[in-house]
Amino acid sequence: MTGAYANYEAVVFDLDGTLVDLAVDWDAAASDAIGLFERNGHDAAGADLWGLLERADEAGLRPELEAVLADHETHGAAASTRLPHADHLPLSVPTGVCSLNCEAACRTALDRHDLTPHVGAVVGRDSVATYKPDPEPLVATLRDLGADTEGALFVGDSERDAVTARRAGVDFRWV
Repeated sequence: MTGAYANYEAVVFDLDGTLVDLAVDWDAAASDAIGLFERNGHDAAGADLWGLLERADEAGLRPELEAVLADHETHGAAASTRLPHADHLPLSVPTGVCSLNCEAACRTALDRHDLTPHVGAVVGRDSVATYKPDPEPLVATLRDLGADTEGALFVGDSERDAVTARRAGVDFRWV
């Protein structure tokens, strides 16, 4: 399968659901995030985790929310399971990871599954000012690899990944 990537100058993978399955209790993470908002006088009733993430800057809670999420994600990364797509690594082209998870969790999961030596760049939700589906994290990953968007491939498992690739002008492949 690595030959399928040979026509690309660089390949970037999403992490969770693509290379590994993070063992994150997302309900607990959402509950902790809601608690953070409510303790700070913000109504969080009915909000989902990613909606709260989008409101965090406006509420002045971005650093605190990032810490809450990073804790859950990093613990989940330490207990993650490797997915079959990870067996395609190493590739013969520069390879990166662009994830909606925090960078520390990405690195923890890559280390856990001995994938770190095969990944030249890691960009998480907290590595740049924006996060997927904004194209900047994917563009930053490619920049770190020394590659352009033209000739690159993004491999992921979600509509958010597909939108990110489209917005960045990068080919996309579903896992």
